[in-house]
Amino acid sequence: MSRIGKLPIKLPNGVAVTVGEDNMITLKGPKGELKQQVNPDIKVAVENGILTVERPTDDKEHRAMHGLYRSLINNMVTGVSEGFRKELELVGVGYRVTNQGQLLELSLGYTHSIFLQLPDEIKVETKMERNKNPLIILESCDKQLLGQVCAKIRSFRKPEPYKGKGIRFVGEQIRRKSGKTASK
Repeated sequence: MSRIGKLPIKLPNGVAVTVGEDNMITLKGPKGELKQQVNPDIKVAVENGILTVERPTDDKEHRAMHGLYRSLINNMVTGVSEGFRKELELVGVGYRVTNQGQLLELSLGYTHSIFLQLPDEIKVETKMERNKNPLIILESCDKQLLGQVCAKIRSFRKPEPYKGKGIRFVGEQIRRKSGKTASK
């Protein structure tokens, strides 16, 4: 058995699960609603507030899908009950960020500002305080979408190893290099 796949998922209060036709799983909770299509070979059962994922055989493909779908469903349960939050900080002189609704405006040292329209499922907040790095705070119930948006924002100016400038997650450690003068 898959170590991850065999673990049961305990459903918190306020989370409703429906397993529809074609193994479409729908979760509703206080933070939102998420849907996931599951392979027809994998069986999903809900009993007494506990969700279990089972596979028919020990084929390599079934073993891989067993752990995958259990992890995806567990992330969905966490998302609709608690939600996910990511914080990005902009490190660099003159780097700024503002938002008007779902439109994010980034000034990252290029000749022009970068505008990014965020999906409606993501809540965005920006903080610009004096003598602190600007922050982008993103919240969503969908972990996959949140990670994808964070990766897109980060791709505009990845942290570089010499001065550490760029967009990074709060608390992330950047491996620094010493540069040319260290060899002398």
